[in-house]
Amino acid sequence: MTLFAFLILFTAVVVGYMLNLRAARAIRAGGTKMHSLDGFHGGYAALMVLIPCFFLIILWLLFQGAVIEMLVTAGLPDRQLEGLGTGEVQLMMAEIRSIAGGRVFGTPEQWKLDAADRLVSLRAVSAWLMVALTAALAAVMLLVARRRVAADFRARQGFETIVHRVMIACATVAIFVTIGIVASLLFETFRFFQMVPFWDFVLGTNWEPQIPIREDQVAAEGAFGMLPVFLGTLVIATVAMLVATPIGLFSAIYLHEFASNRARAIIKPVMEVLAGVPTVVYGFFAILVIAPALRSFGANLGLPVAPNTALAAGSVMGIMLIPFISSFADDALGAVPRSLRDGSLAVGATPAETVAKVLFPAAIPGIVGGILLAVSRAIGETMIVVMAAGLIAKMTINPLDSVTTVTVQIVTLLIGDTAFDSPKTLAAFALGMGLFLMTLVINIAALRIVRKYREIYD
Repeated sequence: MTLFAFLILFTAVVVGYMLNLRAARAIRAGGTKMHSLDGFHGGYAALMVLIPCFFLIILWLLFQGAVIEMLVTAGLPDRQLEGLGTGEVQLMMAEIRSIAGGRVFGTPEQWKLDAADRLVSLRAVSAWLMVALTAALAAVMLLVARRRVAADFRARQGFETIVHRVMIACATVAIFVTIGIVASLLFETFRFFQMVPFWDFVLGTNWEPQIPIREDQVAAEGAFGMLPVFLGTLVIATVAMLVATPIGLFSAIYLHEFASNRARAIIKPVMEVLAGVPTVVYGFFAILVIAPALRSFGANLGLPVAPNTALAAGSVMGIMLIPFISSFADDALGAVPRSLRDGSLAVGATPAETVAKVLFPAAIPGIVGGILLAVSRAIGETMIVVMAAGLIAKMTINPLDSVTTVTVQIVTLLIGDTAFDSPKTLAAFALGMGLFLMTLVINIAALRIVRKYREIYD
């Protein structure tokens, strides 16, 4: 039904555009001078239909699930909800959703079957109601837009006003989304620190996010020290940047200054292909090629190399990041005024001296931006680390050992149907807040570097 609603919206937009366009042309053909071009009348009608109907569909899809589940929960027998916590209610609703989807395990109680039937019927009613409201709103907006077609109607100003307001709304949404992300992290992190002491998390050297399932279980007390997780993130990111930064920068310098047109036409596309390779393919490459090669090399030298190592994950991640740094550095070198390069060569400097003493320092802002993007990608990468570095958090900086990262632990903690009412699941938000602060510090440092060099070379 969602597809049907969007088809109605698309049809109404096309019809509105054509109706107003033909109406404006008819008025112009009668000898009346129009204030705006015919296309602006059609565009005004299209936007008048598109924007409200599109937001109606999006808001409906966002809130219908929560409203329907609230109605289903309210209709459950009181005796079935008595004494249940939030997590247990969520698990119950997950089972009802599974039954409604046709995935029945065992012999569920009759009240669960009734709730599943009610869920299915409410979903069907909601879908048809969404289609009906979309069609009705589209018809109303078509009528309103059609009645505004006149010789003195300022369709161009109306069209531009709508576009301007849409751009303001998009910018506002971006701001509020950022605020919402930070607020959600802060709220859930605060709940986590109500269960786990702050200093135990910040200064703890043991990460075992387990909680006792039974009252008599004493082996799973749980340890939530963040240092091993963040240390593993830094180790893998450092290895990745040590591989990606020199290769990316030197390849960009070669392609920009020394490569022939034929070589550039071959090397540039090949490097950009690396940026489109899925990360799971890099993970396969790490565990099937790099990790065995490192173990064999370490065995020949008498070095102990773990089956899953930070060096394997970081090296492959560095290969993945080469196109980012190379592309940004190439663009930054190309943005340097040619007069600087020509002036350096005119006074007798060699091409290598020109690159090292003129072009590279002047391109520092763009290069730092590329490196910053690569660092952010390295910190946020998950799949390669899961496949090549492992899941064990260790307090080590040895790249030959097995480590884990923040993103891997967040994914591990939030797998499956989870209730955000225990330190194990809330720890993911605390890790996310720490990762957010880490990237914020990196951004601030990079901005200061960029500002410093821009003051010199602008």
